[in-house]
Amino acid sequence: MGETTPTHHSFGGDFKRFFGRGLGILLPSIVTLWLLWQAFVFVFNTVAEPINRSLRVGVIRATPLLFEEEDWPTWYVVTPDQVGLRSAALRLDGLSEMSPEAIERDIRLGQFRGEWNKHWYLDGLGFIVAIILIYLAGLLLGNYLGRQFYGRIESLIARIPGFKQVYPHVKQVVDLIFGENSTMKAFSEVVLVEYPNKGTWSVGFVTGSSFGDVRAVLGGDVVSIFIPTSPTPMTGFVINVLRKDTVKLDLSIDQALRFIITAGVLTPEHVETGSSEESKSSRAQKEIERAISESAEGGSAG
Repeated sequence: MGETTPTHHSFGGDFKRFFGRGLGILLPSIVTLWLLWQAFVFVFNTVAEPINRSLRVGVIRATPLLFEEEDWPTWYVVTPDQVGLRSAALRLDGLSEMSPEAIERDIRLGQFRGEWNKHWYLDGLGFIVAIILIYLAGLLLGNYLGRQFYGRIESLIARIPGFKQVYPHVKQVVDLIFGENSTMKAFSEVVLVEYPNKGTWSVGFVTGSSFGDVRAVLGGDVVSIFIPTSPTPMTGFVINVLRKDTVKLDLSIDQALRFIITAGVLTPEHVETGSSEESKSSRAQKEIERAISESAEGGSAG
């Protein structure tokens, strides 16, 4: 028997191999954390921080109404010496003159901001207030009168140049994700359909019955199907096919979207129960095989 020659790896080859392996393992987590951090920074700077500024101003204005002068917190007290020093500093810097009242408000706001920054958890108040406001908005605008009122506001917004080109499309996407009514319900059925050509099967979502002209041309029960693209399922194509030419899959929306977003890398997992009754996955597989078989027979007959 011949002796096997040991394989020698160079440092450069090992480095590239292990570096690529480490990158493949760590990169998804790093990118995910980076995206979450960017989303947090965006929400904090554009939503929470403006609310926090309003809260600080509100607390400053409410303090003299809630406390007697001798009970004022230290950050609220501004002495005449502080006002004089700030006024002199403004003159030395060549800045425009401010009234003593404006200087006093500015100093008090700065003192309160310093006290605020000593307690890091206070910045979370902006998020809490934002959540409460969104909840109240949904509560008020969710009833009949609220929907009528907001519907009129939307009609006015839709007439503003610039807004009318963007707002309807943004609203459709938001309704698709957060809507309570037809959109998400229409996407509750996952089907398999031959698209874009015969013998090629695509996963799609039934959005409802097609309109009358299409039904008249095709003659029968015609459904509209949204075929999403990978890896961005928010874009895709809308096709119209006969209901009998579709195969309903026993998949949830999440499973189908996971399959599409990962370009087929993550397939839905079905566990066999071992019972005498066929599992749902087996029935779905047989339906797919039957449809493909019938399609092949139809093609050969033609």
